[in-house]
Amino acid sequence: METTDTYGATVTPAVPDTYNPNLLVTYKVIKGYSDPEYATDKVASIEWDLHNARQTQKSNAILHDKIDSVKNIITESFADSDDQETLRDIAEALGIELTKTVEWTATIEVSGTIELDILQEYDVESELYDNLYVDSQNGQIEIVDTEVTSAREC
Repeated sequence: METTDTYGATVTPAVPDTYNPNLLVTYKVIKGYSDPEYATDKVASIEWDLHNARQTQKSNAILHDKIDSVKNIITESFADSDDQETLRDIAEALGIELTKTVEWTATIEVSGTIELDILQEYDVESELYDNLYVDSQNGQIEIVDTEVTSAREC
């Protein structure tokens, strides 16, 4: 690649001397988890494929943003709408699940047993405060915070 000296700065051309848009390149085509295939294309063709993929990616991002906006509009207006059937149809056409996030609080009383060394001083209350936790067996329930408010030995 040729460089030139211009006013004390070195300038390198953007296109290398060895660039050949008609060069044939063999590359691996990955299709999921199946065995890869190999294809041969001209550099110019690969460049256009990459350009088109970038444009498609941009378009997809814009469309996803628009679908998210429509989802917000539908979920916010669904309960008060006189035309819920149409909103349902729009949601179905765009692959939108009609769900909403509900904040909740619950009081749970738990009882159980714990094995403690009787030769050492123990504090059941501290043991429970430090080691008792809540978990969900349903992927739709998110546990944000837990707090043990009362613990005692029976």
